[in-house]
This record gives sequence, structure tokens and C-alpha cells, in this order.
Amino acid sequence: MDTAPLPIPPMSPSEIPARAGLLSRVRRWIVGPPRDLGDRQIYHRLSLVALLAWVGLGADGLSSSAYGPEEAFRALGEHRYLAVPLAAVMTGTVFLLSVCYIRIIERFPSGGGGYVVASALLGERAGVVSGAALIIDYVLTIAVSIAAAGDALFSFLPASWLPVKLVVEVGLILGLTAINLRGAKESVLTLLPIFVVFLVTHALLIVGGVISQIGTLGDRAVAVHQDFRSGCSSLGLGGMLLLFLHAYSLGGGTYTGIEAVSNGVPMMREPKVETAKSAMILMAASLAFTASGLTACYLLWDLTLVPGKTLNAVLFERVAEQLSLGFWFVVVSLISEGALLVAAAQAGFLDGPRVLASMAGDSWFPRRFAALSDRLTTRNGIVLMGGAALVALVWTAGSIGHLVVMYSINVFVTFSLSILGMARDAARPAPEGATGRRGSVALFGFGFASCAAILAVTTVEKFGEGGWITLLVTGSLVATCFAVRRHYRFVGERLAQLYHGTPELAQVPPDRRRAVDPSQPTAVILVGGYGGLGIHTARAALNAFPGRFHNAVFLSAGVVDTGAFKGREALEALRDRTLQGLEKFIDLAEAEGVAGAYRWAVGTDPVEELERLCTEVAESFPGATFFAGQLAFVRERWYHPILHNGTAFDLQRRLQQAGRTLVILPVRTE
Repeated sequence: MDTAPLPIPPMSPSEIPARAGLLSRVRRWIVGPPRDLGDRQIYHRLSLVALLAWVGLGADGLSSSAYGPEEAFRALGEHRYLAVPLAAVMTGTVFLLSVCYIRIIERFPSGGGGYVVASALLGERAGVVSGAALIIDYVLTIAVSIAAAGDALFSFLPASWLPVKLVVEVGLILGLTAINLRGAKESVLTLLPIFVVFLVTHALLIVGGVISQIGTLGDRAVAVHQDFRSGCSSLGLGGMLLLFLHAYSLGGGTYTGIEAVSNGVPMMREPKVETAKSAMILMAASLAFTASGLTACYLLWDLTLVPGKTLNAVLFERVAEQLSLGFWFVVVSLISEGALLVAAAQAGFLDGPRVLASMAGDSWFPRRFAALSDRLTTRNGIVLMGGAALVALVWTAGSIGHLVVMYSINVFVTFSLSILGMARDAARPAPEGATGRRGSVALFGFGFASCAAILAVTTVEKFGEGGWITLLVTGSLVATCFAVRRHYRFVGERLAQLYHGTPELAQVPPDRRRAVDPSQPTAVILVGGYGGLGIHTARAALNAFPGRFHNAVFLSAGVVDTGAFKGREALEALRDRTLQGLEKFIDLAEAEGVAGAYRWAVGTDPVEELERLCTEVAESFPGATFFAGQLAFVRERWYHPILHNGTAFDLQRRLQQAGRTLVILPVRTE
């Protein structure tokens, strides 16, 4: 039989067809040439070691120190003495959540994001709520990080430049979208030097800021003690606890990036679990040190707000002046902070499309979000995340206060559901001989209580300042997910009915099959897997012209999406499924009384692969007529093109340009 080889080598930039046009050439220059699916080292080359995972995913957590501690400190108002216990509780919360997510990584070694955890442990309804909240969270990760980066960068620039801040922030999102279309590892490597500069400058700031105030620590401790007693008198112990909880909750942005590492396990270097745990430990240690250190420095230096500047900017200026570090130290530090916030937006581009792809694979989102580009990136998801982040940024005019509120609510919805699921799992009867279950229940129970408290206080306190919008958007997205799932189930049931009742085909041994005669009229039928759509298309093509065709050549393109791109074994399984389906189509051709053959390919773009196969078959079979099936709805809705691909129509246009005819056979689902 006539088959196509695997793998199909990618085109080099010089081999891009002339018909691709200027826009395609520009896109290829920006995004890069296609990757070779046949390269056995491709997974190794695309994966992240612990250090790069810390940069690409952990930066989301570390960068939150640029706005989380400031929000909490500002919420204390005149009662700044509470910054001491606040810094301690921040450190404890970071490590508590990190330990919870290390356990989640161990429990879900293939990726423990909020959608996966909630779906597996609490059911699909909780899973879709967690997934929808997580997607919005990653959109806001991008918007918040870029807005905070703009605040940091413009803190040392003249006030007259502020009107262009939003324009610069929009440009940063567009630039990040472009480099992420090239691939995860390339985008992370670009930001590695920035990450290192941030660590060095902020470690110097915190250590230098504390050491330079050592002489005042005694007086400061006495003042804090006196203020604490005064606060007890004026507020009462209950009022003081409420104020502390209020500030602690509004500083919830400090913890927002912790989940990113567990969700990004699939892109880690083997051994994935150990790599992810190492990245989580690095992120937790650096975040705890930075967030608590900055909070302590705010108190030690008795900082007050300066219009147009962040508290970190004010602190940098004060410390640099005290230690004679110079103006350029301040500039470099704030640039590194702004740049790290840009790096933190990477978590939205790395993990957001991955959550979209997982939910698309389960039919909660349009299945096109599970597709890979020829650079092996989830292109549709990346573009959606970037576009949605732009909308959020422009709608709020880059206001970090409004964005952080929306951000924190969705983050803690996911945190709460994930940790509740783990607590429920730990509370189940333990297998005989298992130990440590009681400690796990306590760990996850305490973690859930902390997350639920932050979620409740933030939602109530900030309901009128953006909280209601978050709940409305998240609820609408959840409703959309259920509508999409319902539609796919309906279509799947209708397609199954096309297959239902089809008699079992007799397997014809290869040596007893009819011989293909290329000089005779040939029906070239484009099929996917062996199912209702393919069977209906094949029979309709052959029965529409009884006695016309001597041969039936079946073409199939195995599509490498996020479900198939999990290792060489997954690609080989895709190849085997494709071949098994084509063998059944040969038996169908024999049953219809014609000779059968097939050609196949594996790639990321079915239209391109099928076009190439059609061109090859047309050269071998001069009398070929091409057929393809396409879902048809009695009442076409605006959302049908979004939920279903138009492969047949796209291929028809391409073949028409080459002077060949493709007959599209409608497959009605209503």
C-alpha cells in the first residue's frame, strides 16, 4: 500500500512557498521556523530545568512582592506596628501553601493545576469552576504584572511621562505575546538575566536596609510595643485582629503565583516531579524572604506614600541615599523589578494556554485551543491570553489596585478548591499500613481555612471595587463552558448515530485485496479516525457515483495537539491509531467493491498535511476526484465556526488554486 513517511521534515525559512505571502513571511520571521516532530530530542530541548522553571513560573510568585506587601502595609493605616506579625504570617503562609502544592505535585505527577485537582477530587462541576477561575487568573497575571511593571518603571521617570505609561504597557503585552509564540524555553531564556539582577538588587536592598537600621532596632522595638498596647486600648483585641485580618487578606496578591509551578509540571525536565518540587522550593524561599523583608523595611524606615511612586521605589531611594549607592542603583533596581514583573507575566502565557488546552480536551472549551502550532506552542491560547489581558489592562487604565482585587479573588477560588480537594482525599480511609494521613488532613485543613478566609474578606471588602466584576465574568465563563460541553455532546451523539447500525466489516487479508490501478478513476477520500463522520463520507462518495470509481484512496492526517504531544510514546500511539483506522477503511472499500489504498501523515496543521498528500496523490492518480465531509447544521449559528474547524473549506480553497476539485459532502447533525 502507498503510505507517506514519518516524520515529515519542517520547511526552512528559505523553503516557504512563494504563495505564503508577505504576512506569512513576517510571521515566520517573528515566530521562527517549524520544529521537527521526528526529532527524538524535541521534548528534552523544550523542557525546563528547575532554574528555568523558577524563572518562567516562579517569577510569578516572586514578582508579587512588588505589590502584595505594599497593599497589605497600606491597609494597616496608622497601625503600622502590626507589620511585624504581618511579615511573620506572610512567611508562614508562603511556606504553608508551597508545602500544600508540593503534595499536590506528588499526588498529580502529570500536572497538578487547579482544574485537574478539583476535577479529580471534587468532581467535574467543581473542576470547571476552578478551571474558569484559573484562566481568568492567568489573564490577570499578565495584566497585573505588566501594570505593576509600568508603575515600577515610571517611578523614577518625570511625572510628565505618565500619560504614555499605558501605551508602554500595551506594547509590553504585545511583545510578550510574540516571543511566547516562538516557544516557552526561548521566552524564559530571554528573561533569565533580568531575574538574576532582580535577586541581587533586592537582596542588597533588604539586607542593607536592615543592617543600616540595626542601631535603631531597640528603640523601634520599644515603639512597636508601645503602639501595640495603645492599639489594644483604642481598638480592642478583637478590633486589632479584624484589622490584621483585613490587611492580611488585602495582601493576598503576595501568594498569587504559587500555583503556577504545579500547573507547569508537564513542561519540566525529567524527573518532572523532582524538578517541579525544586522549583517550588526555590520560589517559596525567595518569595518569603523578599515579601517579609520588604514589609519589615517599610516599618524600619517609617515609609510614607509619595504620589507617583511605589513604596519599593521610595525605599530604594532612601536606602541608596543612606548607603551612598547612588541614583543609578535605584534606576537599575527599579528596572529589574519592572522587568521581573514582565517576566512574571510569562506564567500567564505558559500556564494559561495549558489550562485552556486541558479543558478543551474535555470539551469545556472550543477544541481549537488544544491545537499546537508548527512551533509546538498552543498558539490560539497564547493569542487569547494576550488579547484578554490587553482588554483588562485598558479597561482598568492600568490601575494596579483594581486589577489586584480581581486577581486575588480568582486565585483564592482555585487555591480553596484545590486544597479542599486534597483535604477530602487525605480524610478518606487510609490503605492498610499507610502513615501520615492525619498530618495531611491537618495541613490541608489549615491551608483551606487560610485561603477561604482571604477569599471571603477580599470579596466582601472589595465587592464594590471590582470584586463584583470578577464574580460576574467568572460566572459567565463557567456558564459558557457548560454550554460548549452540551453542544459537543449533542454533536457527538448525532455522529455516533451515523455509525450505529453499521455492520461489522470483514477483514480482508492483504494478499486477497483488489489491486489498485492508478490509470482508473479514483475517489480520494479525506478521513479522520474510523467513526461516523468518516464512514458517512466514504460511503456517500462511492454511492453518489455507482460504478464510476475503480479505486478509493483514503487520506488521513494525524493531528498532534496537546494531548498527543506528551512524549515520543504518545506520538507513536497517534501513528498507530491513524494506521488502524485506515486499515478499517480499506476493508470498507473492499465491501463497497473497489480497490483501497491509503496515505497518511502526522503534523500540527491538518490542512497543510492534507494539501501535501492531495498533491502527491494527484500526481500518482491522474483521474482522482477528491471528497471531504463537513458538519452541516440546519440553522447555522455564529458560534459554529468557533466550535468546529473548517478544514474541508480551507482545503477546498487551496486545491482550487492548484486547479483541482474537492467535493464537500455535508454531514447533517440536526
